Amino acid sequence: MELKSLLKELTDSVYIGSIDSARKTIGRYLDFCKTEKIGANSFCATLSGKTDKTLIIDAHIDEVGMVVTNVSDNGFVTVSNVGGIDLRQLPTKEVIIHGKKDVTGVFISTPPHLAKDGRSCTEEIGKIKIDTANKNAKNIINVGNFVTYKNSFLSLGENKICAKALDNRAGCAVLVLTANLLRDRELPFNVKFLFSDSEELGLRGAKTAVFDADADAAIVIDVSFGNAPDVPSDKSGKLGKGSMIGISPVLNKAITEKLISTAESNKIDYQKEVMGSSTGTNADVISVTKCGVPTALVSIPLRNMHTDSEVINIRDIENTVQLLYKFIISGGAL
Repeated sequence: MELKSLLKELTDSVYIGSIDSARKTIGRYLDFCKTEKIGANSFCATLSGKTDKTLIIDAHIDEVGMVVTNVSDNGFVTVSNVGGIDLRQLPTKEVIIHGKKDVTGVFISTPPHLAKDGRSCTEEIGKIKIDTANKNAKNIINVGNFVTYKNSFLSLGENKICAKALDNRAGCAVLVLTANLLRDRELPFNVKFLFSDSEELGLRGAKTAVFDADADAAIVIDVSFGNAPDVPSDKSGKLGKGSMIGISPVLNKAITEKLISTAESNKIDYQKEVMGSSTGTNADVISVTKCGVPTALVSIPLRNMHTDSEVINIRDIENTVQLLYKFIISGGAL
């Protein structure tokens, strides 16, 4: 399957609160797997192996967004955040309000001539209204409706993609592509591809899903900070230079070292991401679920996190897929 087309379809899809089209999109690509709901509201696709050991590969499917808190008579909408929103970039951004029908709106921007201290940004999301220019907005939009960024899928140069929700549809794409590579192989163990919900709300989905599963080990696929002029080099990975393999006290050393040796022996580009404590990803909760699940973390470098203009290099997705594929068929670290 063509990776850019897959990413466009995944990022055009929505997964926030009760709005869920991304799950259906993924399901079409994994119709050869056994799929099921797991945990509170996550789902997984399973490929059976020749032993009863099970590896979970997790990628969260949800995205950041907003929820409507008020609709005025003149069509202005007030929202609260769902997950971490970068308020600095909201003015003038286009959004989709998922009401009785989808309504396009744009966050208003106070002209700098009139803004206090020449700044039009605020530290309170409730003060940045969405203009729907729709006098019938109250008949279409209700308090509690969810709001997502409008997707503007762009190709940047030869290998980069800019879109909303690449955190973490990039990881979802890795799972879909890896499952398709493995579908006709005899596997040394069962592989559960977990698409967890509510990561952006405090790592909730993976915690309940893995509790519901019999997992012997796990690998979390997420995104991490990509290099940019204003991002410290020691806290970011370079786009196009491969997966960022996590090294942290909360991560399992044996699985991490096997991922590194797999990358090196197969000449797969990778980078190390060193974290002194927790990772800020689903790995933190999976590793302490039940009696503890040995867990590793592999991340894709991403710029402009939690905005509508997230940027990745598709080569990093391809490298991550090859890393997982080689890791699994070589026996993993179970």
